[in-house]
Amino acid sequence: VIGSANFPENELLAEIYSLALQGAGVKVTDKFNIGAREVYYPEVEKGAITVIPEYNGALLTTSVDTKSTAATTAAVNAALTSKLPAALEILNSSSAQDKDSVTVTQSFAKAHHLTSIAQLTTLAKTMVIGAAPEFKTRADGLVGLRTNYGLTFKSFSPLDESGPITLAALKDNKVQAADVFTTTPQIITDNLVALADPKFNFAAQNVTPLVYKKGANSTVVNTLNEISAKLTTAGLLAMDKAVILDHAQYNAVAAGWLKAVGIKS
Repeated sequence: VIGSANFPENELLAEIYSLALQGAGVKVTDKFNIGAREVYYPEVEKGAITVIPEYNGALLTTSVDTKSTAATTAAVNAALTSKLPAALEILNSSSAQDKDSVTVTQSFAKAHHLTSIAQLTTLAKTMVIGAAPEFKTRADGLVGLRTNYGLTFKSFSPLDESGPITLAALKDNKVQAADVFTTTPQIITDNLVALADPKFNFAAQNVTPLVYKKGANSTVVNTLNEISAKLTTAGLLAMDKAVILDHAQYNAVAAGWLKAVGIKS
């Protein structure tokens, strides 16, 4: 049984898992659009769902160890491996991440030769940064950017969470940087640049299969690991754009990606 949370990207990932597993000869039942982690995690724990695409950092801090401060992919996965209930396991993480980022426009990045948050040291004091209101006090918000990178911004503009208000403010230069999730489709359409985060101010959020062990044989494990090996942030971003902005069919986008990377569906 393949499950998904109730937002487009996660449903798309579950569709990829489902088609690939069917292509490998596994009998699959789809149970998509279940709800938030608080709803679906107990279902995986009891085996009512066998596989769900997860985000390793969020899984760790919301359901497995709320006090964890692990930030890198390796540290997050090590914490999950040691703390997950015995019935569950994570498989290999993909390099694809849907995580917070300090994002700027392409023109701003070009003008200041920016690729990384670390390059904002002297520039930050001339910049307004926009994000959801809680970003002002969150440990990985302004506090973390000051602690990890020594950044003090000119001012903070409370907007929405990686949504239309934030994106419009960035486009109109009302803010010069914003907290935008790395797979937000407008990164492509609005010509935005998510700056690299070499000090892991934002914890890893790699797309990672969460599996009920008893329901997953070696075919399931190998197929899902093959998907993880080929799934990138850029690839996921392009697929998100296709389903969210271009209103393409989930199964068509999923099948197209699998074909492009050479996985049978």
